[in-house]
Amino acid sequence: MDLTVTTLLVTFAGVFLICFMKGAFGGGFAIVGIPLLSLVMDPITAGGLLAPLFVAMDLFSLRYWKPSTWSKPDLKLLVPGLIVGIGAGYLLFRVLDHRAIAIVMAAITLLFVGLWFKAGGEVRVRPRSSPKAVAAGITSGITTMVAHSGGPPLAIYLLPLGLSKQMYAGTTSLFFTVGNLLKAVPWLLLAKPTGNVLTLMLVSLLAVPCGVWLGWRLHARLDQRQMYRACYGLLVVTALKLLWDGVSGYLS
Repeated sequence: MDLTVTTLLVTFAGVFLICFMKGAFGGGFAIVGIPLLSLVMDPITAGGLLAPLFVAMDLFSLRYWKPSTWSKPDLKLLVPGLIVGIGAGYLLFRVLDHRAIAIVMAAITLLFVGLWFKAGGEVRVRPRSSPKAVAAGITSGITTMVAHSGGPPLAIYLLPLGLSKQMYAGTTSLFFTVGNLLKAVPWLLLAKPTGNVLTLMLVSLLAVPCGVWLGWRLHARLDQRQMYRACYGLLVVTALKLLWDGVSGYLS
């Protein structure tokens, strides 16, 4: 991969966008920035470049999303499933049809968002469910390992719980901190970044503190309803991207 000005700018912009999302919403929307990197490199290279950067973003984000913002009862249910899902995702990475996974996840996410709009844009609060939490953790683990798209399964479980915006963001932040720490090594083994990719990685580190901080400042200005609207809007974006990836993969 050539280290051109375009490659530098696009990569930095993509990393900054992911950092901004982590600061504003706590995590789970990395897929929004990854398509930008795919404009200048192949997806596997992009995944290997981002794997250690995700860890840096998450650790910096914990400066803002402290333990008081974590829903510990939900994390106790979600994290074990996440660990199992990442392990399964790594083992199945080379045999699963990634296009089919993308299409199914997109369909489920769009259905979930459609039900929310049908309800008039209101979050219907539902009680905590251990089986649903475990299923969400496993599904998120598999999809974050296979396609960096672990956000929708987690959101489908967390949003109906009616958590405060700080609690929602803090919980997703810690959840994906654990997930990104676990999947960093497998991704680096799969992609093995060297040369120009390592240079891009170091340059992109500069985007982490400013991107996370700016997103966090925006989060502080959002009210509860705006926060949920933004989350559901981002779910639509990620679902459409997943759908496009899956369908275009079959057509190419």
